[in-house]
Amino acid sequence: MSQNELTTGDFTEEHEPFGLFETWLSEAKASEINDPNAVALATVDESGMPNVRMVLLKDFDQNGFVFYTNFESQKGTEILSQKKAAMCFHWKSLRRQVRLRGEVEVVSDAEADAYYQTRPLGSRIGAWASKQSRPLESRFALEKAVAEYTARYAIGTIPRPDHWSGFRIKPLTIEFWRDGKFRLHDRMEFRRSAVGETWSKVRMYP
Repeated sequence: MSQNELTTGDFTEEHEPFGLFETWLSEAKASEINDPNAVALATVDESGMPNVRMVLLKDFDQNGFVFYTNFESQKGTEILSQKKAAMCFHWKSLRRQVRLRGEVEVVSDAEADAYYQTRPLGSRIGAWASKQSRPLESRFALEKAVAEYTARYAIGTIPRPDHWSGFRIKPLTIEFWRDGKFRLHDRMEFRRSAVGETWSKVRMYP
């Protein structure tokens, strides 16, 4: 059996997308060399121009897909303005892809605080020191800011910056794609008209 002949069986049998995504992500963790939770995140600015970059998925459940960032960054300001975004996972070793898009909400302070305290010390300091997406006059300026915040928080708990938190994408569409011979791929799209509504399922041409 090839790696893309699913251990989960035919994905057309699935009636909701979150369980299928959990299975695919679990299988990606076993096969991808680096960062199976890496995902391309697409946003749009006020002029309508799109932006895309890689982020790391940190949590997901039936409420949505969560990642964390500096809210003063380009992606942060764009999401706060538009309240919508899209993601694309690609697992090359499995020849699979998952695309989703939908509405975005800010995670609770309790969620953000809990995740922030699990980050390595350097990453927590970096959240304070980096003015993400803004011009940097020199590498030395960044290193100086890191040293200053390291000294400031040398003792005790490092608080989470107010400008650093998480977003949850609550998808309205999720599409599962797997490679097929002669470019005749399998594509299955789950759709719902609003968050909380029942999913429908549509097979798509490759």
